[in-house]
Amino acid sequence: MVEHERKYVIVGGGLAGASAVEGIREVDDRASITLIGAEQHLPYNRPPLTKKLWFGKQTVEDIFVEKADYYSTNGAEVVLDVRAVEVDAIAKTVRVQTEDIYHYDKLLLATGGAPRRLPVPGGELDGVCYYRYLDDYEYIRERADDGKSAIVIGGGFIGSEIAAALSMNGVDVSLIFPDPYICARVLPRSLAFAVQEDFGKHGITIFSEDSVESIEKNGQQYVAHTKSGGGLKADIVIVGIGLTPSTALAQTAGLQIDNGIVVNERLQSSNPDIYAAGDNAKYPYQSLGMATRVEHWDNALNQGKQAGRNMAGAGEEYTYMPYFFSDLFDFGYEAVGEVDSRLDIVIDWQKENQKGVVYYLRDRRVRGAMMVNVWDKVPDARELIKSGRQMDAGSLKGAIG
Repeated sequence: MVEHERKYVIVGGGLAGASAVEGIREVDDRASITLIGAEQHLPYNRPPLTKKLWFGKQTVEDIFVEKADYYSTNGAEVVLDVRAVEVDAIAKTVRVQTEDIYHYDKLLLATGGAPRRLPVPGGELDGVCYYRYLDDYEYIRERADDGKSAIVIGGGFIGSEIAAALSMNGVDVSLIFPDPYICARVLPRSLAFAVQEDFGKHGITIFSEDSVESIEKNGQQYVAHTKSGGGLKADIVIVGIGLTPSTALAQTAGLQIDNGIVVNERLQSSNPDIYAAGDNAKYPYQSLGMATRVEHWDNALNQGKQAGRNMAGAGEEYTYMPYFFSDLFDFGYEAVGEVDSRLDIVIDWQKENQKGVVYYLRDRRVRGAMMVNVWDKVPDARELIKSGRQMDAGSLKGAIG
């Protein structure tokens, strides 16, 4: 066992953790930093794993948050392929699996989340891929040859994006999910069916309102048995059914947890020397007046940086409104705010189901906006949401566009 004395310790080798290094250095350019990551890779951006890497617009070397020498140049030690297993909030230490101990003044938990698992027989078969990490991309990429087949389980962000990406690379894709239509959590029904129809035109077979009850392996192929009684056969099985926030380490520290690590406006947990940022942080979303977690790239980027600044003494509230985006064949969008299909919806189409703005309202106030093939309007959407004005279909006509 080796003990290390550090001013700042960051647990989590993703975007939020890397951004925290930048935030710390904006305020404190000298004190010691250690970033501990469970993966073998330096921090990287996740969106390309279902987007640009598959379209030939980026290579793996392009997706890393910073160049390898960034961390040493900025006096930050990076410890990779090591998992933190315990936080002692009284002693202010982090113990890792090698039994090394890291003492800290300020700690950031940027541990993200883990893919939800399929609770069915065969859900843990070797080769069934719970798609989230760079290693998953490389594993699937090696197997996704033209003419191969894939079963993708899950019709949300990950499932829909990886299904589209595989199809564009010549893979025969079957997409199965329990909802009545694709991306049901965010898309209004009419738009979702238009997207689903486009998936069919690209050769993807959709199995909506269905689920996988068991998986078996027959030679080199997998067979997924469905609730409807079918047996889907494929060379590849990918599962993308959501994320569970990683809170086990926070539990060892005795932190308040409620569907994530609960933090205040300055991203401090119930222990003021321990911060959280990224997919695992439940924070006050001030523009919406609600506590929530946001599992998107832009939030990890900005929240991680703000956490780093505050660890170093900035004392600033996190008021940023993160946006998110997706690309599904010719259907692309940027969205911000509370984008929930259960809200009241007003759609201002320039071209139906192809170009326009989807507004999500509660009590006639815009809570979120999705710009469908309308670009560079996120700032306008933010201002509209922040205004809190009561609006209707008439007043929303042309409000963004």
